[in-house]
Parts: sequence; structure tokens; C-alpha cells
Amino acid sequence: MRMSRRSLLTAGTAAAALTPLPAGAARATRGGTRLRTGFERLADDGYARLGGGRVGIVTNPTGVTRDVRHIVDVMHADARVDLRAVFGPEHGFRGTEQAGGSEGRYDDPATGLPVYDTYLKSGQALADVFTASGVDTVVFDIQDVGARFYTYIWTLYDCMEAARLAGKRFVVLDRPNPVTGRSARGPVLHREFATFVGREPIAQAHGMTVAELARLFNGEFLTTPVELDTVLMSGWRRGDFYDASGLPWVPPSPNMPTPDTALVYSGTCLFEGTNLSEGRGTTRPFELLGAEGVDGRWAAAAAELGLPGVHFREAYFAPTFSKFQGRTIGGVQIHVHDRAAYDPVRTGVALLVTAKKAWSGFAWRSDNWIDKLTGSTLVRTMTDAGAGTDEIVAAWGDELEAFRRVRAHYLIYK
Repeated sequence: MRMSRRSLLTAGTAAAALTPLPAGAARATRGGTRLRTGFERLADDGYARLGGGRVGIVTNPTGVTRDVRHIVDVMHADARVDLRAVFGPEHGFRGTEQAGGSEGRYDDPATGLPVYDTYLKSGQALADVFTASGVDTVVFDIQDVGARFYTYIWTLYDCMEAARLAGKRFVVLDRPNPVTGRSARGPVLHREFATFVGREPIAQAHGMTVAELARLFNGEFLTTPVELDTVLMSGWRRGDFYDASGLPWVPPSPNMPTPDTALVYSGTCLFEGTNLSEGRGTTRPFELLGAEGVDGRWAAAAAELGLPGVHFREAYFAPTFSKFQGRTIGGVQIHVHDRAAYDPVRTGVALLVTAKKAWSGFAWRSDNWIDKLTGSTLVRTMTDAGAGTDEIVAAWGDELEAFRRVRAHYLIYK
């Protein structure tokens, strides 16, 4: 990974990306200091950061105020903003579609604004969408969950590149990383495994906010940086979980119903790469895992590892859709009892290792999707070879430390 840090050195872009925080911005929501999102700070300033130009916004149902009004509705009703277009990511602007779906092109019934579909568009094709919309500035405001394979951060990446190609300004409105920004964890993507669940070499649990990621993308990965402005939060601290924010939780996607889901997701989403259910079609996706033929031996084997911060319960459930739809299956439910000690990626790997040993029916997806999720063949091949959890986690140590060193140059908050 190159250490160009272009976004810190390029005139104009650098000044925008490094906009200083106001007094008290590094304090968490304690002692009377309330977190303010990037949107709140943008609105507090009378939308001056938008420069009076024609604006389009990349957002979804998470783009809300703390009283749960959608920011598209708020901006559309405000004469100080010339809002011309909305751009919807995977699941759509209004969030109606399941994984791998989007809402297509339509006019929003509430505002009459044209809604353009960005899903699976990138490069010049996405730049052409921005050009056709007639906007001068593209704004991004979507709640992330802190995992490399959650596609909204790659929507951010693709939109930044497309805005550069189309000659548009790009403004990122920051929101909290709901699982904290304390540390990066897990394997780092190898570029030969790049897909829409991982475009560039970052850690599986990146420990960054979207504004920090935007700076990283601009400085390390984009061939030429976009004209970037980041509107930062005030009142957020790196060790804060989402409940410290005082913000309402709106599911960023249909299978991310609570912040508890986000807490485990960067580890248990790996089960998408297996023939086991990752809990889609239940009220606890990514916390419930299982398959037909799995019994209590799996939960017992996982419990014997003594992993910090988590208990495993033998569980039985019948998904209403996705894998094993309508069939009762056995497995485990993850119960995080100490989220500060909990390591979701180590736990996810441990569950893969113990599932393979406890259930003779275990198999990887035939397309080796696990390699796309983890970013290399390492987890799959070491698990197949009988390696233990500690051995697998140690194998990505050097590349993780290299990423952490690069990451440190783009962190904003304390």
C-alpha cells in the first residue's frame, strides 16, 4: 500500500479534507456535550459549504435528523438549498430491496425529485449519471456499520471516482462508526480479490468513519483525487458505541435491524461464504447461524474456546427466507456480554473453524465467496488444513499492521 497521502497534500482538496473541528469536537456525548452529525453541522452553517450550487445527494433511509425527518425532505423544503437529484445505493433510496437489489430510476413521490440508481455502476457509467442529473456538487450521507464488505463504503468510493470524472465537487457528511473506531481488525484485502464487497486493501473491520475513509480513498487509492470536502461530527469519540450518540437507529439495510447486528456483522457475515444460514429471514440476522443437521456440539465447541466478551447458545430456528427457508435448523446464537472485550473477526473465524469440525456437512460456497469476503484464500485454505483460530488470526498480522500504519494518517477523531 503506497503512502502517497495525496489528499493531505493536494491544494484545495487538502484544505477541505482537513477542515478543523470546532472546540469540543473530540469530546463524546458526556457532560452535556451532544453529538452533532455532519448534516446537523452543515445545516447549522446555513448550508454554506454547498456554495449555492445545484446539489445531488447519495443517501438511503439512514439519512435522517435526530427527530427522524429524512434529510432529503428537509433540504428540499429549505430555500437555501438547490437540491436537484437523489442517488440511491444497494437496497435503494427508500431501502425497499433485499441484498443484491436496488429500486431503479423513478421520481420520489414525496418531493418530486428524480432518483437515480447507482447500484453496480462505477467509473464513466456512474459519471454519466452525475452529468445527466445536472448537479454541481454530490453529497454523501449514509450510515455505515464498520465492515469492509458492507457495500455503502464502496458506493462512496465509486461515487468519489465518478464525481472526479464528471468534474463535480464531493461532500461527505460524517456519521459515527456504530461499533467504535478504536482499532482495525481482520485480514486486509488482496487486490486480486477485489469486488463490490471490497474494492481496495483495507481491513475487514476498518475502525473508521465514512469521512475518514473518504480521506483514505482520496489519498491512497484514487488515481487522481476528487475535490473533497468532509463535514465532520462534533461530540464523537473513537471509543463510543452507537448508543452513546443519542441518535436514532435506522436499519441501513433490511438485515441490519439493530446496532447489536452491526457489532457481530464484521465476523459472522463470513457465513455468507458457507452452506450455513447467516440468520437472514430471522429476527436476529448474523447473530443466529445454523444448518440442518447441526446440533449442540457446535455451541459447546465454540464455548470451550473461552473467547472474550461472548457466550454461545445452542439454538433452533426456521428462516422465513434465504437459506433453509421454512425449515427448522440447528445452530448457535451469539450473545455479546462485554462488547469492549469482544473481537468480532476472531469470533467469526472461530465459528468457522468449530463449525467445520462439529458438523460433517460443512461446505464453502462453490464460488469461493469466502475469499471475496475475507480478501484472500488464507482463511479458507487454513481452515481446510485444520489450523486453529489463533494460527489463522496470526497469519494476517503483518498486513494488518501495515494497514494500521496507513490508517493512522487519516484518522480525525480522538
